[in-house]
Amino acid sequence: MKVIGITGGVGSGKSVLLDYIGRKYKCRIILADEAAHKVKEPGQPCYKKLVSLLSAEILNEDGTIHKGKMAGKIFESKELLAKVNQIIHPAVKEMILAEIAKAKKEGTVDFFFLEAALLIECGYLNLVDEMWYIYAGEGIRRKRLGESRNYSDEKIDAIMKTQLSEEAFRQHCAVIIDNSGDLEEAYLQIDRKLGEYL
Repeated sequence: MKVIGITGGVGSGKSVLLDYIGRKYKCRIILADEAAHKVKEPGQPCYKKLVSLLSAEILNEDGTIHKGKMAGKIFESKELLAKVNQIIHPAVKEMILAEIAKAKKEGTVDFFFLEAALLIECGYLNLVDEMWYIYAGEGIRRKRLGESRNYSDEKIDAIMKTQLSEEAFRQHCAVIIDNSGDLEEAYLQIDRKLGEYL
């Protein structure tokens, strides 16, 4: 089983390409965002630490953490973002390691994909055999985020400021999938690469 990290800037199309991979290949896919959501649930160790750091203002009426309110606080400050990452990422890493071990033990998949925008920054490189960078130009990513998520230019700017540069992504990734244009072309790039391992 090959463990592959999928990373790229916001709006690069990681989710769409992983949907394709999930349909076509025998694989297990973990989205770090979903794992991060699980470790923030009430009763989990991260929950109290986050509420203590960011205040009860980030909570919904039912006591769960409101993703939008939390994001609003984090993107205002690089210091807060770093502190939140120090709380969440060790717990996420532990969860991912357990899932990789489980998949290896079961032996039913050819590939294990780990997707995260912050794979490199959060020290997840040692969890994977190979890193893939999903590339799309900034203009294309901005257009996608405006259309699909209805993000304002200000919100896009704030998110992009917290992410690595294209050069940094390229430096850490062995495989680059260009998702700037036609999806079918991106699918072909994926098929060629994964075909080498089967």
